[in-house]
Amino acid sequence: MSDLLSSWAEAPFTDGGLTRATFRKGSGPGVIVIHEIPGITPKVAAFAEEVVAAGFTVVMPSLVGTPGREISGGYGMSSMLKVCVAKEFTNWATGQTSPIIGWLQALARTVHAECGGPGVGALGMCFSGGFALGMMVDPVVVAPVLSQPSLPFAAGKKRSADLNLSPADLAVVRERVASGCEVLGLRFDQDKLVGTRFDTLRRELGDGFLAVELPSATKRDHSVLTEQRDDASVQRVLAFFREKLLADN
Repeated sequence: MSDLLSSWAEAPFTDGGLTRATFRKGSGPGVIVIHEIPGITPKVAAFAEEVVAAGFTVVMPSLVGTPGREISGGYGMSSMLKVCVAKEFTNWATGQTSPIIGWLQALARTVHAECGGPGVGALGMCFSGGFALGMMVDPVVVAPVLSQPSLPFAAGKKRSADLNLSPADLAVVRERVASGCEVLGLRFDQDKLVGTRFDTLRRELGDGFLAVELPSATKRDHSVLTEQRDDASVQRVLAFFREKLLADN
């Protein structure tokens, strides 16, 4: 394990025949932080450390890549290729929930059983950005955050607007939002990888979708919480987790 993650407890988690490494640190209610491409980079780990310092038990699953490895062009491309061929992710199809969601829901239930609190927070970035929507089909997830959601790949009008959810799961998400479970979303406003999903989220979730849309400084601006980090957005996420997970503590 990278020295960067030496203070984190590494353990495998298995559900439905799928096993992935997880990294855990902190105390308090649980938050699942799901990395972007290419993997758990130093900046992803640094953001997770801030969530720990805010009073939470953070669990980071490693879905692709080498935990702790610095980002680079070649590394990013190899991780992207793995995402493209992995059966756990729905990259191109519309109206489908990525199969990895069932595994992430099981992880969230386990973390909640161990950590207590009103529920669990879930945050995805980039290819995992929309996973928190699918996770909130399970009522244990009470603080879902979507940072630059990018699946399915935004090629064509239909894919650009798709939320990576089956119609049945979208119906449950709508019901949960109508019952008071807000969804926080973050993106740079000229990020082509996000497509028109924020428009879809506004239409489907109404006032229950809390959008943070930042002006893009360059065409490459994408990673709101890490590579092109916006400090105010990081604080907004931490405040959201405190509001939803620590209010009764």
